[in-house]
Amino acid sequence: MTLAQAHPALTRFILSAHDSGKRLVLVITGKGKDRDDQGPIPIRRGVLKHQVPNWLHTPPLGRVVLDVREAHFRHGGTGAYYVYLSRVR
Repeated sequence: MTLAQAHPALTRFILSAHDSGKRLVLVITGKGKDRDDQGPIPIRRGVLKHQVPNWLHTPPLGRVVLDVREAHFRHGGTGAYYVYLSRVR
């Protein structure tokens, strides 16, 4: 997904999981593609991998997300996050 596609999809997913009472979800971002371009300006690998944690801590998701941790190797390692959600009140 692009950043423009991923942000609303992540928002819907997290809020839906929270509303259904889930306390832990796995968000898979991938590790990003290797770039062949060795130009003078470095291109960050894994744009979603770096952007998703920021989205999870800002409104509207920040009110339902308690913690974000990198997933275990078996669950995606550096290409995925465990997202701990607050209880529904």
